[in-house]
Amino acid sequence: IGFGGYLELASKLPNFMTSIENLCQEYRDIYDAVDGKTPYASVKVAILNEWGKKRTWMNHMVCQDAPYQKMYKYQGVLEALCGLPVLVDFINFDDVKNGKLKDYDVVMNYGDRDTAFVGTKAWEDGEVIAAVRKYIYEGGGFIGMGEPSSAIRGGKFFQLAEALGVDEELSYSLIKHKWNYQKTENHFITEDVYDVIEYGGNLDNIYALEGSQILDILEDKYLGLGISAGHVKMACNAYGKGRSFYMTGMKYNPENTRLLYRALLWAAGKETDLYRAFSTNINTECHYYPSSKKHAVINNSNAEQKTTFYDIDGNEKELTLKPFEIIWL
Repeated sequence: IGFGGYLELASKLPNFMTSIENLCQEYRDIYDAVDGKTPYASVKVAILNEWGKKRTWMNHMVCQDAPYQKMYKYQGVLEALCGLPVLVDFINFDDVKNGKLKDYDVVMNYGDRDTAFVGTKAWEDGEVIAAVRKYIYEGGGFIGMGEPSSAIRGGKFFQLAEALGVDEELSYSLIKHKWNYQKTENHFITEDVYDVIEYGGNLDNIYALEGSQILDILEDKYLGLGISAGHVKMACNAYGKGRSFYMTGMKYNPENTRLLYRALLWAAGKETDLYRAFSTNINTECHYYPSSKKHAVINNSNAEQKTTFYDIDGNEKELTLKPFEIIWL
């Protein structure tokens, strides 16, 4: 914390001094609670791209970096993951071939076609495709955003289309009617959605395969919604013993952060873990530190928030948090 190096100036601003004192104490409380140990995490996630660990926490940059129109719909993903009770690793396609997928509950692949974010030539490799399909089919979770697993191969564009339950129309199958276009109104993933979802950008011509559940779909501007029209924005699908979730992109905000957390739990088959170290209000979050046996409930907004808090054992308690307050329990 700096103030231009002039302590005399700071001493003339008592409110500033009080704020700094509170921030320092807040840091000490966090440091003591964390105790240098790994906090509770409900899901272990792998971000799959061509860099792997070479660009740990730098995929598509992060929310506070300069927003670029082309990648804006992906920039919120890491920002959301940073604040969620999940463990995150970054893996590449060699890791996939070497059997590393088994170490994770959920694998994420997101970005535009023909980029290292999703894999330029990787999804033309049958060994990669088979390994990821096998991982999902045997019980793994997969989350794709934008154009995941994209490569023109075998008559489809998303090489994991059967697992994802969606594909992108590239004019190769126009005459084939898309019979699945009805939205599923009630689903675990969307239970906390109360407003229009902000995807951070447009991606049209995504359609659902038979058997998948559409969680959000937009009518076509000219043709409306039907067997040959409509743009799927969000869907989920069961594939063997595993599950997949698809979304065209996500802007960083509290509602999307909660939606992503629910999607991770659902894909991992861990819905019952939602109410462990959890705060119901989307403007708040909760973390648990097993080493110190402390919970931190945080108000991320500049307004007072009321929430129901669930401890690590599922016991609930009603809380009221001041703006930006952290309550330790």
